[in-house]
Amino acid sequence: MTQGKLAPATKTGSFSSQTSVAPTPPSYEEATAGTSAPCYNDVEMLTESSWNDCNIRRIFIRKVYAILMIQLLVTLAVVALFTFCDPVKDYIQSNPGWYWASYAVFFITYLTLSCFTAPRRQFPWNLIMLAIFTLSLSYMTGMLSSFYNTKSVVLCLGITAAVCLLVTIFSFQTKFDVTSYQGVLFIFCMVLFLSGIMLALILPFKYVPWLDTVYATLGAILFTMFLAFDTQLLMGNKRYTISPEEYVFATLNIYLDIIYIFSFFLQIFGTRRE
Repeated sequence: MTQGKLAPATKTGSFSSQTSVAPTPPSYEEATAGTSAPCYNDVEMLTESSWNDCNIRRIFIRKVYAILMIQLLVTLAVVALFTFCDPVKDYIQSNPGWYWASYAVFFITYLTLSCFTAPRRQFPWNLIMLAIFTLSLSYMTGMLSSFYNTKSVVLCLGITAAVCLLVTIFSFQTKFDVTSYQGVLFIFCMVLFLSGIMLALILPFKYVPWLDTVYATLGAILFTMFLAFDTQLLMGNKRYTISPEEYVFATLNIYLDIIYIFSFFLQIFGTRRE
């Protein structure tokens, strides 16, 4: 009986003696001594990651628009040369073979940069191919402009600049997500494609001015929508985005949209030379 009553007391006594000699926990300085990595809580890590993503996206947008401005300046210079310089204008109009050669170069470089990831990501070959693409499309645009009146070309340049500026501001400021309306863009593409086939079949027999105007109007509307679509892909805050590594592909798309908008406006508002 006595042993049975003393056993718990003995265990308690031994436990008390163990807790009395337990070491004190280390201080914060001792615990963090020898560690150089900073400690973040979840909110700080999320803020840091979000800031890095936004910073990368801003650098990506600046890079795209810097390259785009160079492309547009080159195209503007070629269009001005082919429009205002009569000897150059007469030469390119009397030698259409250069146009088809530039079209072949444009088509090959466009397919290469659009369909293959490696060429458009490998520096500096991606920029070299983009420069060749820009020169070929600038030649085609300049030759097209040479057949129109000078005032018409300047007017269409101004209209194109105004439309592109408004579309860009709209795409950056609006909450409307253009990237989620791919089906609408596909329908417009099919309508434009069928209109082009109809125009190609009718044109050899008789020129129909209103049909040509309708086709150009549909094309201008379609590529204005594509400009808004590609601009919001560039922003990165909508349903679909484009990777920051694809700056050449993004520049290619926006540049092509602007050139097509100018070409269709020239077809609508331009007056041919007599």
